[in-house]
Amino acid sequence: MTSDALQDEWTLRVRLAECYHLVSHLGWTEMIFNHISLRLPGEPTRYLVNPFGLHYEEVTPENLLVVNASGELVTQSDNKPNPAGFALHGAIHTARDDIHCVIHTHTSAVTAVAMKETGFSHDNFYGAQLFGRVGYHAFEGITLYDEERPRMLENLGDKHVLVLRNHGLAVGEADVARAFFLLWICQRAAEIQCHTGMIPGTDVKLSDEIRLGCARDAAGLITHSSAADLMFDAAVRKMRRERGPLWPGDNAA
Repeated sequence: MTSDALQDEWTLRVRLAECYHLVSHLGWTEMIFNHISLRLPGEPTRYLVNPFGLHYEEVTPENLLVVNASGELVTQSDNKPNPAGFALHGAIHTARDDIHCVIHTHTSAVTAVAMKETGFSHDNFYGAQLFGRVGYHAFEGITLYDEERPRMLENLGDKHVLVLRNHGLAVGEADVARAFFLLWICQRAAEIQCHTGMIPGTDVKLSDEIRLGCARDAAGLITHSSAADLMFDAAVRKMRRERGPLWPGDNAA
């Protein structure tokens, strides 16, 4: 591997490790479970993912693992991956060349929305941005088996958000910052939907025309601007101000 390739991989490792810490900082973790995965450039296809057994706050650029689409370790490490848990990520990465980063969460708000037959409401500011952009996959148990992959992919289609019914959420985008931005929109939409449901009275409904415009503009903001990078970097700076260095040797604080 050339020095430029090594530097590119290190840059991606730092970015992904920051994302793990940021998701933890925001309280969106599930102890040692779930993944955030990132495709590495070049052939064969390889992905960075967290070592199984570590909390997100213990993830560092150095201890991130390199795995294949089945979640199997492809470079030497004292840590081990969780191949079963990579079933969802591997399926999306293999089928979608436009998706390089996948984030899976099941926060209380997101899981509550995943429990509802209607899924996401598109009548709040954030929910409107997801109109027509969400796929829904029926619950089949813990996501462990390769046989479920075709059904997950069929339900995802060409979208970037997959609600796992009765379970949680997966988002996928072209890079870490864009995936995080999309996850943040989903999380905010779910939180507001949950709070709205606690208030008596009739909700104000939006027209499909307004929803479509919001969704189009939100997708364009992620795809065609630097907003995602600016937001991600600002969130990471804030986290470092509050927490200090994120891992031993982290000198970006």
